[in-house]
Formats: sequence, C-alpha cells, structure tokens
Amino acid sequence: MRFMFVGDSQTIGRAGDYTWRYRMWQHLNATFGGPYAIVGPRTELYDTSADAPVSHAYADPDFPARARRHLAGWGEGWLHMAPLIRQAVASTKADVLLVALGLIDLGFYTNSDQTAENTRAFLQEARAANPRVRAVLLPVIPNVRARDEPDFAAECARFNELLAKAVADLDQPGSPLLLATPPEAYDLHYDTYDGTHPGPSGEHKLAAAFATAMYQAWDIGGPYASKGR
Repeated sequence: MRFMFVGDSQTIGRAGDYTWRYRMWQHLNATFGGPYAIVGPRTELYDTSADAPVSHAYADPDFPARARRHLAGWGEGWLHMAPLIRQAVASTKADVLLVALGLIDLGFYTNSDQTAENTRAFLQEARAANPRVRAVLLPVIPNVRARDEPDFAAECARFNELLAKAVADLDQPGSPLLLATPPEAYDLHYDTYDGTHPGPSGEHKLAAAFATAMYQAWDIGGPYASKGR
C-alpha cells in the first residue's frame, strides 16, 4: 500500500520540525501489518530564511529519505494541488491520499464555494490517474485567524460543511473517501507554535486524526498511540 501526504504549510513543515508526516510514519511502522511505502514527488521542508522549500533539516535526522516523500507546499492549497495530483498519483502509484488542505485557500486565494469546487476537481483528477484511489480528508482545523476574525471563522465553517458534502457525494465503494474528525481540544497556545502551524503535540493530534479514521473505517493500522516528543 502506497500512502501520499498532500497539504499546505501545516504538512510540509519548516526546517527543524518533526512534521505530522513523521508522526504518521512512526505510527505505520508500529501498527501496519504489511508492506507499505510513503510516496510523493517532494521531500523538502520549507526554509524560512530562504523563503523556499529547500531544507532537509528534519528534527530527527534518522527520518529516512524514503519516508520523507510528500506532495505539500508552503502557501499551496486545493487550488494548486488539483492540477498536480493526477501526475503525482500516476507517477507514484499512490493508493491512499492523506489530505490536509483548505486553510491557505480561504486565507489568500478562494472563498468557501470556490475552494469546495477545487476539492472536487482534485478528487476527479486523482481518480483519473487511479480509479481505485482512497482518500482521507481533514477539515480546516482551529487557527488563530479564525479565532480573531468572525467572518473568516464563518468561511472555515462553511467550507468544512461543503467538504463533508463532497465526501458524501463522491464516496464510492471502489474509491472510498473518509472525512477525518478534527482533533478534540486543539489548543492554539500549546499545540501550535504560532497559532496556525503544529508543534510536537499538534503534530501528534493531526497524525492521530488520520490514523483513527483509517483504522475505524478501513481497519488500516491500529489505534494511535502518542510517542511523546
């Protein structure tokens, strides 16, 4: 089974981060009962000093290169990933997409309706490459802008409703879709380093959201157990 992480800045991470991708790799190593691979066309972290995704300075230097693969980008959302996903799935033969997108779209590029349209286009393109691809989609999680701006919070809430509708509308027996449950008690002071991007505890909570969805719905892996830092 081939897993591909798709996301924005919360998923690519910055230089010095563990990333929730690392936490999921640890989880799969501990619970997945068969061969698997993490796939994707990229491996880098975002380097804030260079303002570019050019770093390989993961917090754990023993995080193997083969497990660092992803399709995530700082400042990239559904708008940007929809045109890329068909080629990425075709070239990597990805079976399962773990997708955390939407916040950057709503913050800078598109409203909730437009973002939902790009979500549907993304799924259509992924299935064009692999008609049996599975996907787990995470709603937009709590963030500092939504906390401080009621109008933005309303857009996030509306997109999450539209995302749930898209999952319900497009779910197919041969290409199932899951809506992950956002982490409970996600504390912007404790679980993020800036109100938006996850710190170590937030990374665990994001990984747990995906792991729990896959285990409960598809019996993939097992219950998520936090490994500490």
